[in-house]
Amino acid sequence: MLTTRLPKQVEPYKLAANRERLEGLAALDAMPRLGEEIGAQHGDCEVRLSFDIDTQGRRLMDGHLLAHVQMPCRRCLELMPVTLESRILLGLVSDDSLAGELPSDYEPVLVENEQLNLLPVVEDELILSLPQVIYHDEADCAVSRDQLESGADADVSEQRSTSPFEVLRNLKGKL
Repeated sequence: MLTTRLPKQVEPYKLAANRERLEGLAALDAMPRLGEEIGAQHGDCEVRLSFDIDTQGRRLMDGHLLAHVQMPCRRCLELMPVTLESRILLGLVSDDSLAGELPSDYEPVLVENEQLNLLPVVEDELILSLPQVIYHDEADCAVSRDQLESGADADVSEQRSTSPFEVLRNLKGKL
């Protein structure tokens, strides 16, 4: 288990030149955009990053992220535990125009003044790894399937006209 904090800022080109690894924890409550998406979080994200240079001389950051968060169930809105896991492969670029030169399996990350703030990069990757929709198992959910169905709405939809042009036909008759 990791116990050290991930540095906030690094010099990725130097790390890549030395083929270094960084491992540490990033606080989830320090990620405001993640909090906006799924609510305030506590705990840490485990981050493992390897910096390297590929055969074409491109500097890259290869990594793995693991975080345990609480997200609301879409049925009952009660929080439930979710594990977020992401494998990342980032190409380090100093200019946006260089991003197009990266192979398709590299995601570009912009390095300004030879410095990289790691927390926004980790936060972006966690946001991208969020599941679209999440539900408790039916047996564990506070809302049953019967509570989700509405018989009155089903009857109304059946009573509606079978043709979407029925309304236009009625309007034409009034003109």
